[in-house]
This record gives sequence, structure tokens and C-alpha cells, in this order.
Amino acid sequence: MLLDTLALVETPEGNALRLRAAGVIPRAAAWAVDFGIRLAGLIGISTVLALFGESGMGLYLIALFAVIWGYPVLFEVLSDGQTPGKRALGLRVVHANGTPVGWLASIVRNLMRTVDLLPFGYGFGVVAGLIDPQNRRLGDVVAGTLVVHADVAERPVAAPNVPIVTAPMPLPPAERSAIVAFAERAPQLTPERQGELASLLPALTQAEGGEAVQRLLGIASGFLGRR
Repeated sequence: MLLDTLALVETPEGNALRLRAAGVIPRAAAWAVDFGIRLAGLIGISTVLALFGESGMGLYLIALFAVIWGYPVLFEVLSDGQTPGKRALGLRVVHANGTPVGWLASIVRNLMRTVDLLPFGYGFGVVAGLIDPQNRRLGDVVAGTLVVHADVAERPVAAPNVPIVTAPMPLPPAERSAIVAFAERAPQLTPERQGELASLLPALTQAEGGEAVQRLLGIASGFLGRR
């Protein structure tokens, strides 16, 4: 949970998309970069506005609001889900179904920081991220968003393209992700190792040896939305 986890989500088109949800550590590092940028900006603005006396104080309060609340929303919506800090760490905010984040979701997730910050030091946010299977803080849960590794979201799937096999039972996202991961690794494994791993799921494959491997690959093809 501190680093990242694999999430398998279904797009509006019905295709499966693998996203590596960012854990607490990379998200904290991205936040630190953004905090440093905002702090430097506020120091520069306050230095200039101090020359205007009391009228400068009013302008500074406006600038303070814009930097604290407008900065993350504008970057997330207008810069493909990436603030400068997230871009530096290779992270991106997306909707839970993998689509680009919109205005409403970005505003909600950032306003919810007031709750995630409680009782101090992002206490609620860190605890929620450690508990949630996809490392989401409370703001992400309410807004229906994910923070993912951008490079993984764009990487093409390399699993063998075999005929689809329907899984004999419903599976949770974590198990579906594990099966897709097996399919992607299969070409790098010996037939013996493939059969050994496939034999661990007799209730799912309902077969043995090479037939079990092919059925598992077929189930992965189904999860990947192939035809």
C-alpha cells in the first residue's frame, strides 16, 4: 500500500484497462514538490504585494485562495491529470474507470483535502490510503478518482491473443489482475512453469497441464476485452 497496487478497471467501451494505483510514498513525494512550488510562488507574490500596503493584503488573500485551491484543479483538468509534482513523479489523476478527470471530480477531490488533513499531517488521508485496495484517500473515494502511474496506464498489453474462455465464476478485481499478469508473463516462462502456476487454480481452469494454461490465457483474454 505504501508503494503501489495493480487495478483492473473496465472502460465505458467495455474493455479492461490495467492501472497501477500510486501508493502513499510516491503521492507524498508529488505533494511535496507541489507544496514547494506553491510556497515559492506565494513568497514571490507576497514580496511584490507588500509594496502596496493594505490594498496589497487584499490582493494577497485572493492570490492565496487561487494558489491553494485553483492550482491543483487547473493543472489536473487542463494538464492531463498532472500537477507539476505529479508530472515529476510520473503520476496522473484519472476517473475510477480510467478516463481523464473532469472539473467536478477534481474540485471535489481537492475540496475533500480539508477532511483528509484531519486531525493533522494528512492523518485521515494516509489511513484511508493504507486501508483502501487502490490506495485512495477520502477525497478520491468521494470523487471517484484514482492516482495512477502514467507510464503503466499507457503501456500496451503483451498477453498472448488466444480465444476467449468465460470464467466459470465471478472474480474480484484483484484476482482478475493476477490472471492478466500471469498471461503477460507466460511467454517468458517455460511450459512446465506455466503448467505449475495454472494448476494452482483447478476450480477456475477445470483442467490440467497445457489445457489449464490455455484456459487461463483465454480467461485473461476475456478480461482484456478481446474479441
